[in-house]
Amino acid sequence: MNLYHGSLEIVMKPEIRVPNRTLDYGECFYATTSSEQAEAWTRRKIKETQSHLGYINTYEFFPDTAAMLNCLSFPTPTEEWLDFVMRNRTEKYFRHTHDIVYGSVANDRVYAAFALYEGGLLNKQELIAELKTYKLVVQYLFHTEAALKILTFVEAKEVTL
Repeated sequence: MNLYHGSLEIVMKPEIRVPNRTLDYGECFYATTSSEQAEAWTRRKIKETQSHLGYINTYEFFPDTAAMLNCLSFPTPTEEWLDFVMRNRTEKYFRHTHDIVYGSVANDRVYAAFALYEGGLLNKQELIAELKTYKLVVQYLFHTEAALKILTFVEAKEVTL
């Protein structure tokens, strides 16, 4: 299976970087099963930074190889998934022991729904019910060096505005 990572640079050797803000899945290397999602993210970063160029980095990933690692899967939005995402968003030093976590990508609609939840306008069950109506894209989050070793760089495609 191919995974994609949008970036302003070619990333032949993925690495775990400390984010400058809290993210849904914390400190890790983010990749998605959707090249469209990676391209949209790259275009947004190009606009934000006024860069001229970005890249969709493609990696080969074999889920069977990941079976030997500590993986956590959230195939659909659940209370466990919501609690995990919220801990990453709100607890600055939250850490877990999983090598790979995979679950839904938070696009703009998902961010808006989360904002309603965080503001107390939706409860857990209402947020989960709302999110289940969306067509969510899957992302894979690589949290350890062992996890990164099972990704193989394939290519980088240029993205411009």
